[in-house]
Amino acid sequence: MTEARGSTGLNGTTHARHTPGTPCWVSLMVHGMAATQEFYGQLFGWEFRPGPQQLGPYVRALLDGHEVAGIGQLPPDRHLPIAWTPYLASDDVDVTAETVRHSGGTVGVGPLDAGEAGRMAIASDPTGAVFGIWQAAAHLGTGITGVPGTPAWNELVTRDTDSVVKFYQGVFGYELEPTVSADFDYVTLHIEGHPVAGVHGVGNALPRDRGPHWLTYFEVADVDDAARHVVELGGHLLKSAHDSPYGWVATVADPEGAMFSLIHTDRREP
Repeated sequence: MTEARGSTGLNGTTHARHTPGTPCWVSLMVHGMAATQEFYGQLFGWEFRPGPQQLGPYVRALLDGHEVAGIGQLPPDRHLPIAWTPYLASDDVDVTAETVRHSGGTVGVGPLDAGEAGRMAIASDPTGAVFGIWQAAAHLGTGITGVPGTPAWNELVTRDTDSVVKFYQGVFGYELEPTVSADFDYVTLHIEGHPVAGVHGVGNALPRDRGPHWLTYFEVADVDDAARHVVELGGHLLKSAHDSPYGWVATVADPEGAMFSLIHTDRREP
């Protein structure tokens, strides 16, 4: 779905500083941190260590010693949707946040410092889809990709692509590659010729209780087995495993309702 950057080792692709606009991290805010860590630890083999506490209790998930995702504690009085949030890299989060505001988006949190890790903001596009902005310092973001248990792709699910792609292009400078199809509304976002994220217009199929939202795909070795494991661990199967142009995919939700997709990417040579 996206080309790997960085130096490739035996266990996947490790990453240096991410190019601005590239999804560089994913984070989840939940009510039950202990239960959530147990769920994802069992599903993906993650281990956890404390991270910056500026927004409350927060841990970073590690896979073979590499940081891959974050999980934080929602305050009891905050009744926000439980959802995975992608963070898009920025060289200056304050400038990017101001551009978001001038482009019709909203900045809900920050910009603020996350200790020595970096500087962040949480924003939403004009349709209401939430995303993060990350200016790296000590914490560069996701440390490894391309192996099971790591983020593989991020996709904005919205009503139609025309209503929002210009916003992201204006804020992050993406090159747009629409899919030429009468019945498939999809735009791939590129940076320097590399695909980094997608925008999928689903029209009236967009869930009314969700609205436009970002969806994170996680790499797994076997989608069917992983989907069954999700259910065994108390999660839910939302869309059964099926073939796609990028590999075998299923959409699931964790016990608190956070949606994500499981994918085994098709790595065969064309």
